[in-house]
Amino acid sequence: MKKLSKPFYFSVEGETEDWYLQWLSKSINALPQAKFKSSFDCKIEKDPLSRAKGMSVLGKTEIFHIFDRESEERVHVQQFETTLRRMKEAQGIGKTIKYSLGYSNFAFDLWMVLHKADCTGSLSYRHQYLDPINRAYQEHFSDMDEYKKEDNFKRLLTKLTLDDVRSAINRAERIMEMNRENGWLEQNFCGYKYYTVNPSLSIGEVVKSIFTQCKIPPYDRSR
Repeated sequence: MKKLSKPFYFSVEGETEDWYLQWLSKSINALPQAKFKSSFDCKIEKDPLSRAKGMSVLGKTEIFHIFDRESEERVHVQQFETTLRRMKEAQGIGKTIKYSLGYSNFAFDLWMVLHKADCTGSLSYRHQYLDPINRAYQEHFSDMDEYKKEDNFKRLLTKLTLDDVRSAINRAERIMEMNRENGWLEQNFCGYKYYTVNPSLSIGEVVKSIFTQCKIPPYDRSR
């Protein structure tokens, strides 16, 4: 019997996020146990409002915005808050769009590490993800630019399975549980919740939602 397809809409900051989502959709669609196929509509667009205005949608539509809280420097905090404001504004278009937050603090690279290993220590700079990435994927990238080259990044994706994605979801949830247990204050800006401390992230919630909607078990507690 032919599977029905579930549509998912995204706006992302850069190419690595786009490549990852392309891989995730193909992996879901190749999984016999999935009850639904996934259809990803992903655009590299830093402005959520522009993304929403450029879409032709009928009825209520959820869009996931995948982006980073790059640091606690004033310029990055302002950029983050501006993005949340634009997400809130986008929800006012015809009152049919729901914009959901998929942030990483500091970077999407944290999510990539979590597929293979824990990453619970606080970092000072984004480039410090290089060592955890090299260890997790048994690589020897000299810098972040080399890691993010298309051929190199897509080669990393070939090392992943949906079991690794399940593990990343579990590890991301443990990080957020740890932040709550440590008493860190969860922020609320324009109706979006997040932590200013790193590591923290909500992209795991986005992927968990996709797994749930496609009827893929999101957890593998034996791993």
